[in-house]
Amino acid sequence: MPRTVAVGLDGSHESLAAVEWAAHEAELWGIPLRIVHAGEQQPHDYVPFAGHPVPLPGADRSARLLTETKARLAHRHAGVRVSAEQIAGHQVPVILAVAREAELLVLGSRGLGRMAGVLLGSVALAVVARAERPVVLVRADEERGQERRTRAGDGFGDTMPYRDAVLGLDLRAPDGRVLEFAFEAASRRATGLRVVHGGELAAHARQRAADVLRPWQDKYPGVEVTEEAVIGDAGAHLVDASRDASLVVVGRRAREGSIGPHIGPVTHTVLQHAVVAVAVVPHH
Repeated sequence: MPRTVAVGLDGSHESLAAVEWAAHEAELWGIPLRIVHAGEQQPHDYVPFAGHPVPLPGADRSARLLTETKARLAHRHAGVRVSAEQIAGHQVPVILAVAREAELLVLGSRGLGRMAGVLLGSVALAVVARAERPVVLVRADEERGQERRTRAGDGFGDTMPYRDAVLGLDLRAPDGRVLEFAFEAASRRATGLRVVHGGELAAHARQRAADVLRPWQDKYPGVEVTEEAVIGDAGAHLVDASRDASLVVVGRRAREGSIGPHIGPVTHTVLQHAVVAVAVVPHH
């Protein structure tokens, strides 16, 4: 199976934002984009791509959605090879199967809100809790330009460098997959990496962080790393850091809880409240 960035599409504003984010990410990775409409549910209403032929009224809405989305991407991301398909079946199992075949899965998210949780959760939350590959959730109101730095008074954010990527580092159990994803993300964007970690014992935490990060800094010498030792709610600190970030990277320990898979309190807080895309990287 060729390496791809995969993205779920249902015609909602959230999924359209995710498709745009995924197409740009596929450009950064230099690999194809796979768009999937999962399940048998008809897609949400969406805005057609003007100027391109579309099926006659009454034609299958899913096929029309996929056709028009491909046309939109051909116009905006000409360098990306795009495939699009509809896969029947229940959404969560279908998307999880797609994720297993991809380097990265991208899904749209409204933000889960204070009352959302595993028992109430959306398709995106269910997938994040079970996926074997990294999953990025993109908010409906996120614009790609938010990832860029801007000059005061100008409106040309897309011409400016990326904001730093942010990594939530668990010093108790650091995992190479999470670290590698974060360093790769910063390297592809030619930007820095801001590492946020716990610091109840400041001197010990700084030394521990230096030991954990050193091999990755040697591997990615072009990535400038800054560290921030925080006390208290790590999730809240990562949410604060997201306001000046291009991407937030957090880990998820792949283990079963008493009521099934879960994502952990820090990751849950970040998914609820971060203002940019969040990458959740599973690890053991």
